[in-house]
Order: sequence, then structure tokens, then C-alpha cells
Amino acid sequence: MRKIVVFCFIMVSIFMFSVDNFLVGDPLPHAPELSYRGDYSVGVRTVEGLNKNQIDILNYSANNTNPRYDRPLTLEVWYPAIIAENRNELTVYVDEYYASDAIYTKGRALRNAEPVKEKFPLIVVSHGYPGTRFMMSYLTENLASKGYIVVAIDHTESTVRDQKGFASTLLNRPLDILYTINRISDLSKSINSFLYNIVDIDNVGLVGYSMGGYGVLNAAGAGFSQAGVNLSWGVPGGHLSIRQAGNLEYIKSLDSRIKAVFAMAPWGGNTFWDEESMKGLTVPTFILAGENDDVSGYENGIKLFFDRAINAERYMLVFENARHNIALNAYDLDPLVSINMTADDYLRYDEPSWDNRRLNNIVQHFTTAFFGIYLKDIDYEDYLDLVFLSNSGVWSQNRDGSFNDNHTHWKGFPNRTALGMRFFYEQAK
Repeated sequence: MRKIVVFCFIMVSIFMFSVDNFLVGDPLPHAPELSYRGDYSVGVRTVEGLNKNQIDILNYSANNTNPRYDRPLTLEVWYPAIIAENRNELTVYVDEYYASDAIYTKGRALRNAEPVKEKFPLIVVSHGYPGTRFMMSYLTENLASKGYIVVAIDHTESTVRDQKGFASTLLNRPLDILYTINRISDLSKSINSFLYNIVDIDNVGLVGYSMGGYGVLNAAGAGFSQAGVNLSWGVPGGHLSIRQAGNLEYIKSLDSRIKAVFAMAPWGGNTFWDEESMKGLTVPTFILAGENDDVSGYENGIKLFFDRAINAERYMLVFENARHNIALNAYDLDPLVSINMTADDYLRYDEPSWDNRRLNNIVQHFTTAFFGIYLKDIDYEDYLDLVFLSNSGVWSQNRDGSFNDNHTHWKGFPNRTALGMRFFYEQAK
């Protein structure tokens, strides 16, 4: 009897250890090849910013048509780090995902770790509305492990904690992104900063989800249309015109350091852009979409970005049957799921048709390929040279491991795992 009890204790201990050590963002056993972490350990730090003399659009009125304020922004920075053998590459992100409960998410990074003294491209990450800078930590950590400085923004007046009027999000998303590039540039030149001389600031990628997708596309060159500027429920006083296609102020703001854009479920495609204004996007662009996205829309929403951005080399990955929540940290049984959640709380972040852990791995895989090509000049082209329907791919491998000419299974996906996806590609005109 004692042997049985000891055996059961050992088995429970092993089970608990294995569960505890699988964190959000870790690769599942059948994860695609490029989702695995890179060669670098990861550090993380918080940086405060202040974008001075910005339009305080939420205080706009007939009597005060140009209110101004200094706009605070909190940034989270992940970076390649040197971690001593006696230190654990672990941290906890304190976040809010639903109602008013705090969420404690474990991550594979060490706070305030010493940075690696090399230069790395910069990737700026913009969350949804509302959201937080931690809501895609599965991706920010992963990219940092592959040799990037990754900065996620807490967009003031657009987070779970301080959500306010939508006009602020509409106006400030691209402005926050451009400010963040300049803020990191300044820190990279300051001898007192941990980022001193380690940021390849002329080599910048942008990642955005939902309203973040809206923001990164505008920041990268897709100016808004006149109809978008004039919306009665949009930005009052015509102030969105500073981000309008053809506006001289907008043209001057375009940043040649931005080399690639990854937009996940971008919002506003049928409202804030038209066929002509989307032609302003010229940098390589990757778009991620759920076939049944009921927030951004698909045929009359996300797909319009792909169809109309004819001057950009562009890719689009579509998850069949998926809705809008294709880009967020996967819920876990502990601690992210709470018995206090309602269905609305849960569905605000969960994807009902796909395993979010699987989605996390696939996003890690494709961002690695895309930014590897356009920010690091890595030969990852085969990972983006795919047959249109993943289900139609054929696995044809010889016993020696080589592949036959009729092998069309999506590269990087283990046999039998490339299912339920469609892939589009178009060259720039």
C-alpha cells in the first residue's frame, strides 16, 4: 500500500511540474518549426514616455477646438539578455483581462537583466481596444529571443484600465507608434540607458492587432480617406486630417525606418480607407485574418487591405472558421481562467473555434519568417512560398528524409498539421 501511495505522489508531482512549466507561448508538441524560441535569453524592462503637446481630443468642444496635453505612454521592452546560470528566465506580468480582476501571467523573461551588447532591429507592438502591453507577451518574448528589441505600448485612454472615448484611439494610435520609435531612438543614443547602442533604429518592424492593426497600417503609409476624416462619430473637428492621405503633414510624418508591417485582424478597412488611400502603403505587409471575424469583418474589412494595397508586397494568412481573437495570449487553466468570468468576459479574448495556444505558435512561426526576411535578410522565403489551401498540401518524403518534387505540405509544419488555413500572396505593382 505504501508503494502505491508513493507512486501516486510521484506521478502527481510529475504532472504538476509539467503543467507548471508549460507557460503561455511555449511550443506545443506539434508547433510549426519557427515558433520555437531563438538563441537568446530574454530580458524585460518598463520605460515611461511623454509625448508632449498633443491634441487632447477627448476635451474638444466648440469653445475649445484645439485642446492640448502632454500624453503619457508606458512601454514594455523585451530584449536579448545575458542571464547568469543561477538566475531563472522567469517573470510575472500583472495585467487585467476582464472585469476588474488582476491577472498574473508567467513569462519567460528576466526583469532588468543585462542586455546583450549587439545591435538588433526594433519591433513596435500595438494592442487592441481596449487592451494592454502584455496581451501578446507570447509573441514579444519569442521575437526578442530571436534577436529583436521588442516594444509594446500601453496606449493611454485605450487600455483595459483607462478605456475612454474612441476618438482618442482613432487619432492617437499611429501617433503613439511613431512617438515610440523616436523614444527608443533617443534611448539608444543615451549612454545612461540600457538600450544604449544596441538598437538598429534604421530597421523597424510594426505589429498591430485590431485597432493596433489600424494604427500600424496608417503609420506605415496608408493614409486615411476623406470619408474617414469626415465621419460624424469619428474624430471631431476634422483633426484626423493630420493622418489623411495627401495631407502634407501626414506625408512629412512618414518614417523611412519602418521596413515591414504585420497587421493582425486590422480594423476599419471599409470605413477609414478607400481604394486610392490604400495605395500609399508600400512596405512589405503581412495580414492575419479570421474567416468569420465579426469585429473587423473579412470580405468587407480585412481582405480589403490585402486587395487594395497594390503598391506593397503583401501576404495574408486566413484561419478558417476563426473570429476576431486570433492574436492574443492563450488562456490557461491557471491563472487566466476564472470562475468569476461570464461568457462575454471569456469570449473577449478567446477564439471559439481554434486552440489559442495553437494560434500563438502559428503567429510566432509566421512573424519569425516575415521579419526574418525583411528585417534580418534571413533566407526564410520557403516558409512563405505556400500552396493556397493548407488542406491540399501533400506530404511526400523519402526514407532518407529528403522530399519529393510533389511535396507541397506547408514548410515548417509537421506532417498532418497544416489544416484549416488559406494563404495569399501578391507582389507590389
